[in-house]
Amino acid sequence: MKIIESPREGMQGLERFIPFQHKVEYINALLKVGFDTVEVGSSVSPKAVPQMSDSMEVLDRLDFSTSRSKLMMLVVNKKGADLAACRDEISCISYPFSFSPGFLSRNMNTTYDGALRMTDYLLQLCSQKNKSLILYISMAFGNPYGEEWNHEQLISSVEQVQKMGVRTIPLSNVSVPVLKETVGEVFSMLIHDFPCVEFGLHLHTSGESWHEVVDAAYSQGCRRFDSVIGGFGGCPMAGNKMLGNLKTDDLVEFAAQNQDLKEMDLAALAYAGGLAKKYLF
Repeated sequence: MKIIESPREGMQGLERFIPFQHKVEYINALLKVGFDTVEVGSSVSPKAVPQMSDSMEVLDRLDFSTSRSKLMMLVVNKKGADLAACRDEISCISYPFSFSPGFLSRNMNTTYDGALRMTDYLLQLCSQKNKSLILYISMAFGNPYGEEWNHEQLISSVEQVQKMGVRTIPLSNVSVPVLKETVGEVFSMLIHDFPCVEFGLHLHTSGESWHEVVDAAYSQGCRRFDSVIGGFGGCPMAGNKMLGNLKTDDLVEFAAQNQDLKEMDLAALAYAGGLAKKYLF
């Protein structure tokens, strides 16, 4: 099972600015744990997400010389994508795609067609720079804005981006609580219909239902999961502060129970958890 740790996701919504040196120390600790991928920051407007304004400077100070983890950075426009793609340290570029007009307008000031054009640009850029595009589909299990949502819309969007060349698609609920039945149905359909795509789950949750939701995805063949130590953070523009992120400790325990926990330094994980409590909680 792949575990993608996202300090970017955890820190971006915090009102208190985390000092540069604390970010460096914390992310360096995460790089020693053995996660498949660590999303270290984002290349976005400092006005939109002030917490991530020093992401490139943090990247300069990271020690990944002995780390097995791939480094990922989120982008929302061409300028940010170009900056991230020029960094040899970055292996993966993530982009928050959606078929929700409300999400695209609020988060990236774009439309569905604009998001498709950006996806095409990112695919070409990643091919040129030897990067992997991780295309997150937000609002994949429902919509909080009163917009229409159904399985056909999701399948249609996946089909479009898959034909364009996207091969990794984590699904996110952002600010909508999800039922295990919905998650099971979605992953069952998509994994069956698109065998060449690696699907993942980026779960926002506020309660103990995380286990049944994760299990529903896992039972249908999902093996890529995002998490955040402590479960803090979330989308700062989603409009629902009650939903945090899936806790890394919970996900690690789930993987171990299913005998699917890849080599991981649990002592390093505990140390990183201590830093999170010291600097972030």
